[in-house]
Amino acid sequence: MDKLAMIQRAEELVGTIEDLPTIPVVATQVLLLLDQPEVKVEDVADLMLTDQVMTARVMKMVNSPIFKPGHDITSLRLALVYLGLKHIRELALTTSLINAFDADTGDFQISAFWEHSFGVGMVSKIIAEKIGYPDLEKAYIGGIIHDLGVVFLSQYQREDFQAVLDRIKDKPIKLVDAEAELLGTTHCEIGLCMARKWNFPEVYCELISQHHTPAEATIDPVLCAIVNLSDLFCGVRELNYGGREWVSFNLSDEAAWQILRNEAPNLANLDIERFCYELDDAIPDVKALVRSIFTSHEQAGD
Repeated sequence: MDKLAMIQRAEELVGTIEDLPTIPVVATQVLLLLDQPEVKVEDVADLMLTDQVMTARVMKMVNSPIFKPGHDITSLRLALVYLGLKHIRELALTTSLINAFDADTGDFQISAFWEHSFGVGMVSKIIAEKIGYPDLEKAYIGGIIHDLGVVFLSQYQREDFQAVLDRIKDKPIKLVDAEAELLGTTHCEIGLCMARKWNFPEVYCELISQHHTPAEATIDPVLCAIVNLSDLFCGVRELNYGGREWVSFNLSDEAAWQILRNEAPNLANLDIERFCYELDDAIPDVKALVRSIFTSHEQAGD
């Protein structure tokens, strides 16, 4: 199906939703503040404290197994010092996205979705490190946001999306293929329209649009390839959602693998089995992190 036609169809679907969540104002201001050359941690802390939900979630996340602090961190300022400015950007963005989309719909469990998203973020960071990709934070954020279009479909096109999930359940059909067939577009194009609406940087817009087709990326095909492979890895481990347990893949057949091999020839020596075991060790941490995030949201909403 023609990509332009699918983007047009996605724009129609996204355009019909008047109450599409926005990235909270505070998160946007935090991201802008972090772009300033002489930014002070105190200023970022003061700004973040004006958003209780964001503050509660950041505190939960910084005390989670992902960041592994040696002792409980009890103040936001200490949390930001411990994390460093780069990680603050990750947390401001991710806590905002989770805040925008946090309801289960039908058979679609939002916590399983975020487990997958954080898993892909974490694996993207590991792969990025292995190939010497210069911006690990970008790989992490890219992994977390790659499937934004899926959440849109689960929340605003429930019946149609349920039909897609039923279509792929226990069958060797890819989610994107079922979406294209039944909806006339896919979560890639829908995510692209949302990212544009939220003024995401162009590199993230491309990533969301091309994470299943990294060879078609022009801005940063390596980033798209990293997230593509992370997505596949998480799909065959315990970090999948939507009836995709059947999925298997052969690394050497993947276009993304070829892109990364060109970038980092040393990947030829990567012990795939050992790499998968490394990921398995990290899965409980990801699940614990997502659980803690949702707990903090319930507490913040009380």
